[in-house]
Amino acid sequence: MNQIKMQVTINLMIKSETAHRAWATLRPVALCLLLGSVPALAHAQGAPAAQAPASGYSTSTSSSAVAGAQNELYNASGQNGAQPTQDSFHGSVVTGKATDGVLDLSLDDAIQRGLRQNLGLILQTSSQKSANGQRLEELQELLPTVRAATSIEVQQVNLASYGISFPGVPAIIGPFQVVDFRAFLTQNLVNVSALKNYLAAKHNFQGAKFTAEDARDLVALTVGNAYLLCIADAARIEAVTAELATSKVSLDQAVAAHDAGTSPKLDVLRAQVDYQNEQQTLISAKNSLEKDKLALARTIGLPLEQVFRLTDLVPFQALDHVDPETAFQQALKTRKDLKAYSEQVESAAASKKAAWAYQLPVARFSGDYGDIGTTPGHSHGTFTATGEVSAPVLQIAKTRGQEEVAGAQYEQARAKLSDQVQQVNQDVRDSLLDIQSAAKLVESTHSNVELANEALSEAQQRFHAGVSDNLPVSQAQSQTEQANDQYISALYQHNVAKLSLARALGVAQSNYKDYLGGK
Repeated sequence: MNQIKMQVTINLMIKSETAHRAWATLRPVALCLLLGSVPALAHAQGAPAAQAPASGYSTSTSSSAVAGAQNELYNASGQNGAQPTQDSFHGSVVTGKATDGVLDLSLDDAIQRGLRQNLGLILQTSSQKSANGQRLEELQELLPTVRAATSIEVQQVNLASYGISFPGVPAIIGPFQVVDFRAFLTQNLVNVSALKNYLAAKHNFQGAKFTAEDARDLVALTVGNAYLLCIADAARIEAVTAELATSKVSLDQAVAAHDAGTSPKLDVLRAQVDYQNEQQTLISAKNSLEKDKLALARTIGLPLEQVFRLTDLVPFQALDHVDPETAFQQALKTRKDLKAYSEQVESAAASKKAAWAYQLPVARFSGDYGDIGTTPGHSHGTFTATGEVSAPVLQIAKTRGQEEVAGAQYEQARAKLSDQVQQVNQDVRDSLLDIQSAAKLVESTHSNVELANEALSEAQQRFHAGVSDNLPVSQAQSQTEQANDQYISALYQHNVAKLSLARALGVAQSNYKDYLGGK
């Protein structure tokens, strides 16, 4: 605690000229800090954000992009079956057991595992099966229904109990038996409402299929984001390790200068504080990596005790200029969630017609044929055939109410589709803006890293030559750490922005390699 107070006191005693030079060096870093914190991809209000790492570099923008995409899929899922929640895509179904040794995990391996075991995708697939089951139920109303029954009835009748008495006729008749083997057939000949209900269920099933395909894109985005975050953590550890080595050199210089009598004890204390701060930062960075690796394992269904290492680096690769309007037109053709919304509109339209058709007559045929007698060997065939036409007479309020409910659902479905088209347009343009901004940040922060390293080297040389104390060295080390943090953050944001563009275009699952590039 005394060392920390001494550090603060020394900082307060910096001359104005030194402070001016320090601000000139830190100014680009400060700008990067401001720019890097703008959550430009946060287009879904109320969506849960991913946990930010403890290392200090910004990931809020990319986390909002993933949460927004999850929210879109959640809204497009309809009402059938076991729906995935917005957090389901961060879970998985674990298969197998952890193996000995270290598992090499590439980005492609991680995404393929996620496409097999991610919980959100599994729930969405179950929802698709549920929608297909409802479609088959509605289809049965249009198909013949045949059932069979077999009965054996044994009776003994007391005629006296019914007040029946005839001379020469026994009061007790029986026991006697009747054996009946019979098949029953029912068929709706004309039922417009049943036909429209089937069409509505059919469109719901098609919408569920498109939503399940869209969920595969979201899995690629979620897993890719988790993998890129681990890469950023690993880069952060590498940078802090290098900074720790530099702090150790500065500490050794301060100790040597103090032992030689050319430097005060204050320089040694300041260097020790810097060195210990780097040690603490390294501990925090390693902890963040391990926690983010656990989150990645949860997303792709790896046992949490499985030890693995990342094999892909995904370095910076600039993306060629993409025209927003051209990209938007492409997204209109490839986004599966838009197709799912379109199917919901068609389903609502069919339901609206079904509600109106409930007032129409329904024609049915029913019949049965069987063999009846005292025993199977003493029986005879019998049948019944019935044709029926029924129509509602007085249910005006019910029919009108059903029409209004179905009409309101149809208008809601149309409004959601229209809004989703604009959401896709925004997704594309947001991603392109984030790519451009992140690319500029990568260039700026990379330059800052080079300048900060040069400034640190110059400060160390001046201290070693005895021209100045080690306060400029301490400041230069802090600037280098900030520059490295922002450079790592910019690389992460650029890669996730490109992955978000692939998601916005509806090609994240199939073309993510084209957007991330590199090994």
